[in-house]
Amino acid sequence: MKITHTEIYRFSIPMEPFVIATGTMHFAQNVLIRIYTDASMYGVGECSAFPMIVGETQETCLTMAQDFAKILIGKDPLDIPERMNDLLGYAAHNSTIKSAFDMALFDIAAKNANLPLYQFLGGKKRSIETDMTIGIDTPENMALSAIKYQNQGCRIIKIKLGKKIHEDIERVKQIRKAVGETMVLRLDANQGWSFDDALFALGELESLNIEFCEQPMRTWYDDKLPELNLNSPIKIMADESCYNHHDARKLINSQSCEYLNIKFSKSGGILEAQKIHEIALQSGIKCMIGSMLESRIALSANLHFALASANVVFFDLDTCLLGHLADPVLGGLTYDGYFLDVPDTPGIGADADPHFLLSCDKWVV
Repeated sequence: MKITHTEIYRFSIPMEPFVIATGTMHFAQNVLIRIYTDASMYGVGECSAFPMIVGETQETCLTMAQDFAKILIGKDPLDIPERMNDLLGYAAHNSTIKSAFDMALFDIAAKNANLPLYQFLGGKKRSIETDMTIGIDTPENMALSAIKYQNQGCRIIKIKLGKKIHEDIERVKQIRKAVGETMVLRLDANQGWSFDDALFALGELESLNIEFCEQPMRTWYDDKLPELNLNSPIKIMADESCYNHHDARKLINSQSCEYLNIKFSKSGGILEAQKIHEIALQSGIKCMIGSMLESRIALSANLHFALASANVVFFDLDTCLLGHLADPVLGGLTYDGYFLDVPDTPGIGADADPHFLLSCDKWVV
């Protein structure tokens, strides 16, 4: 089997403004690719650019996608490690757009094996429950959002923080008061705190039964993560500090965190995510599968990976519920309340709605 060409789409999804510590997103800056082969089959991949975190924009992803597509013409799509090495040999970083190519290659491989991706990866079905994320707002409005989600059956809330420290503490206190003691609360500071602020905030919030806090400090303070992890009464999860399995190894060896957040936009896709998971599994460090602002295409791939990764025990796969004003996907992941499932069709089991694609800029390489 050989790769013949690749379709690249500007896959912009309008959405309600979503605020985190590092910026506000007004639309999902996504890119869709389809890698075609000479075997009458193609693979679908999607990525979501989050420039304030990963440093890639939709424009850089579109540009690099065209270069990557040229590199892959005529090559075997089933040798995924070599194909990803081809891309690495051309560009050292650009993990977001690489993840779309990785995803499409895995989609082809699973379709070729006539297996749903989770089975191709060696997994099996299990119960998966996602959290719901509340963007930064006033403490009162965030508490109202938490009550709304609770009334809709949500049992796990992730609270975005990382602004003024005393306001952040008040945000969490009001949410806990509003939802009662049984709801699971997670924090995500998105690198917004200093070491002193993080230590103070986590101490102040100790009594509120917080499951963990994601990425309290900027990555340039990673040398201080071991001290924070040792002294924090709330468990620390590394997110932006962990892109690849080398980052995971360093974080684990330095005792910098209790948990790791795996995202394809950081790892460059499933292949590297598997390596992170393996290192974490060997060390007894539990993982979360997270996401940016992907549609149900990439979220389907996320869930397939999670079903094949026993050490992934936390799930943050709510992105298309966070104000997407369109659902441009056929097939794919489904929600039963906040419980997730994927179809048993070969591959990822999701594709773009052709009517939506008619409105998207398109390149064929």
